[in-house]
Amino acid sequence: MPQLFLNEKSCETTADPDRVNHAMTEMVEAVLAVAAVDRQGTALITQADSLLALQLAPGHPIGRWMGAPGTDEVLRLRLKRLDDRSPYRTVFPEGETFSDVGYQYDGETVEGLGYAHLLGGVGISLPLEDRWNTDRITLVQERLTDDEDTDSVSTEVEVRHAAHARHVDTHLKWIERGANTARQKAVEGLRSGTELWERCPELFPLLQFTSDAERHFAVLPEVWVRPVGERLGELQDAVSDWDPERHPIAPQWRSDVRTEFEMRRKLCWFPDTDGESRLFDWHCEFLPKPGRMHFRLLHEERTLRVAYVGRKLGNK
Repeated sequence: MPQLFLNEKSCETTADPDRVNHAMTEMVEAVLAVAAVDRQGTALITQADSLLALQLAPGHPIGRWMGAPGTDEVLRLRLKRLDDRSPYRTVFPEGETFSDVGYQYDGETVEGLGYAHLLGGVGISLPLEDRWNTDRITLVQERLTDDEDTDSVSTEVEVRHAAHARHVDTHLKWIERGANTARQKAVEGLRSGTELWERCPELFPLLQFTSDAERHFAVLPEVWVRPVGERLGELQDAVSDWDPERHPIAPQWRSDVRTEFEMRRKLCWFPDTDGESRLFDWHCEFLPKPGRMHFRLLHEERTLRVAYVGRKLGNK
């Protein structure tokens, strides 16, 4: 679960309003790049009592960015929908204060970056200074000890970091592993197709579904719930890094995915989201046989749309 800890020191730089707003937009793009991989697990934690109380720079509250004419409306809305667990202490393990450890960078105490290291998260900074323009930051950790000969021990540690969306690229595999583990645990706990359908938006945010797909999920036998969830996860992973220019036919699939034989394509027409009947002849199998899932590719949107899940079409 990629908890993103805002580096409070990056919010102490005095700059003109336009520059602060531009830096905030770049940082939000980085945050949303993480959320695109693991929307369910991504949380933004700041030093303020809440995100809406955050000061981006001295005399520059976050509301000035949100209301600025140049702020992208989609970015603003997506940020507001993101899980906000501020301030830092709200994500500490119960009973833990971390009073025995501190972190410094450039000789300054950095709480947010320190908690990112302690809790296995990512440090996030406003790119108003060159020193925050990096995907990793080395901190000095000082920890109190019970040793009679020394009061504390200092160690250099490295923390994952991002201030631009491009920095997130170096952490994608790590984020994906965490998302896949959480997703797998969630799928293993489901017992009905209806439960799976209700969790689809959070577990598989990049995939699309037709309206009629819901009724197919509703009648899934329990034995097929987990296998269907696993196949959806593989499809999600495949489209997450799909570049139609490099792979114009289809993504690089994680399991056996193919189009239906010509003689069977007449069975693969389903109502699309606009009510028009379209061919959904791409499909994958799931065990126990004869389970099938049918979908069609949306090249312009770099994703796919599922229309059917259930028994192999034509099998009674």
